[in-house]
Amino acid sequence: MCLAVPTLVKKIDGQEAEVETGGVTRRISIVITPEVKVGDYVLVHTGYAITVMSGDEARESLRQLTELAEFM
Repeated sequence: MCLAVPTLVKKIDGQEAEVETGGVTRRISIVITPEVKVGDYVLVHTGYAITVMSGDEARESLRQLTELAEFM
C-alpha cells in the first residue's frame, strides 16, 4: 500500500522545496508542481509533490491520519 501525506512547504529552492510534516523537515522535488508557493500544502509521495492541496483539505487529511495511527 502506498500513502501520500499532506506536507507544508517552508522554503523553495529551484525545483526542490523544504517541507515539514509533524515536526520532521525534509527536501522534496517540486518538478511536477511548479506552481507551488511557500505556505502551500502539497501531497507528497516518494519524495515528489504530486499535487497542491487547500489548507483545509490538508489539515483534515492529517487529522484523519492521526486518528488512524492512534487506532492501530
